[in-house]
Amino acid sequence: MDDYQDILTFWFGILDEDGNADPRYSKRWFQSDPGFDDEVRTLFAKDLDRAIAGHYDHWRDEPQSRLALLILLDQFSRNIFRGSHKAFAQDAKAQQLVEEGLALGQDQELATPYRLFFYLPLMHAEDRALQALCVEQYRQLHGQAPASAKALVQNSLHFAQEHQAIIDRFGRFPYRNKVLSRANTADEQAWLRANPGGYGQA
Repeated sequence: MDDYQDILTFWFGILDEDGNADPRYSKRWFQSDPGFDDEVRTLFAKDLDRAIAGHYDHWRDEPQSRLALLILLDQFSRNIFRGSHKAFAQDAKAQQLVEEGLALGQDQELATPYRLFFYLPLMHAEDRALQALCVEQYRQLHGQAPASAKALVQNSLHFAQEHQAIIDRFGRFPYRNKVLSRANTADEQAWLRANPGGYGQA
């Protein structure tokens, strides 16, 4: 793939005049849908391999192309490898790319729905400092977002705070333990019984 815009168009559709994503696209973002996973796998598995190998590292030079790289590594990896330890294998690289982009101020050049996914790798971090940074970024975005996007950003902020609370308590996401061959603590086991969901990942 030579054009990172193909990734952005697939994920967001065409933004409207207020900079909002097409609802037909945004409704797919956080659903666990085997059919959609298959579509991502068919269209982008080779691109994910190339991103992992570093062939798209030059995409970090511009805000939108960095975002496309983040979506490949953080989102498409979860679609393609759902239920496998490989779903999380690119998290560290994606989180590093976010931190670099923030230091460059690249996120500030992006439309609101793009920024939602620019910060999302931080929400997936098993790291308290990165979780705090994630919540901070979504709070800032909520203050800057147009009225038409406030509810969408508030929803992301809510989930960021939920993820932060889990990491503050356990230092890791207990619902990943099984697929990562990690033993549950007694506290984690009790929490998993009370919270059987896994944010779309087994």
